[in-house]
Amino acid sequence: MQRPLADAYGRVATDLRVSLTDRCNLRCSYCMPAEGLDWMPHDEVLTDDEVVRLITIGVRRLGVREVRFTGGEPLIRRGLVDIVRRTRALDDGLELSVTTNALGLERNAQALAEAGLDRVNISLDTLDPARFATITRRDRLDDVLRGAKAAHNAGLTPVKINAVLLRGVNDDDACDLLHWSIDHEYELRFIEQMPLDAQHDWHREQMVTADEIFAKLAREFTLTPAREPRGSAPAELFLVDGGPATVGVIASVTRPFCGDCDRVRLTADGQVRNCLFAREESDLRAAMRSDASDDELADRWVAAMARKLPGHGINDPSFLQPDRPMSAIGG
Repeated sequence: MQRPLADAYGRVATDLRVSLTDRCNLRCSYCMPAEGLDWMPHDEVLTDDEVVRLITIGVRRLGVREVRFTGGEPLIRRGLVDIVRRTRALDDGLELSVTTNALGLERNAQALAEAGLDRVNISLDTLDPARFATITRRDRLDDVLRGAKAAHNAGLTPVKINAVLLRGVNDDDACDLLHWSIDHEYELRFIEQMPLDAQHDWHREQMVTADEIFAKLAREFTLTPAREPRGSAPAELFLVDGGPATVGVIASVTRPFCGDCDRVRLTADGQVRNCLFAREESDLRAAMRSDASDDELADRWVAAMARKLPGHGINDPSFLQPDRPMSAIGG
């Protein structure tokens, strides 16, 4: 019998974000320092079998309908294709996706499609090679572009592009990114920079806001709302010049959508996080490795979701950034 992953405010989580690793082969300035981070020890990271077991509990007992594999960089995980295949075998109706920097996507796109993946979200903040190298501290833009093309050719569509604009770095790239996305049949999403960097160096005044993004796009495009209401979708979606192309803006800071959130997160070391900004976690790994049954793991998961707060609290003076950075939480 299924039980919903419900909280005290009437929200039900059906979208599971599964982080497969905290490791990454880029060093994006708004995520981590140039030298990288102290990665999780391998024995603390869930095995492939443990990942699939928890996903199975989520799907068959707790009503999960969407699974997105994240990181770090999930393509680093050697077992990714097999995990996708085993997850697809649970239910043909699941929506399966990967959020990736696309460095390894050119060589993996076809295998992921054949394993049952539906689509990919690619993080890409600029089309300028020098700016890309400045932001990511790696000269790998061509690899990302080839990865996006390979995903599109493999049918992992719609290919979604996630872009963060950084003040004084790439904040004048908005229109170029949208022109390029439309030309290649990709769907572009701008994301407000969130306080999830390992350095805890985020400052509100440095963040490019949704209103600023709209103003930049309005110089070359006419945007009209594509749907109302947006439901649990994080992006406000707009038709570009009347459509059919669209662009989205995810304004987690200035236009929070916590009241409609349907997401739950599982970290690479087996912790349930009921909010991206949660400061508490529920340890499923320790219970699983102590021979907990599926029922007991489901009970822990349900209890963790019941404690979800009404919102992330970024705009509250008492807000404290999570101890874990984004790379260790999963997007």
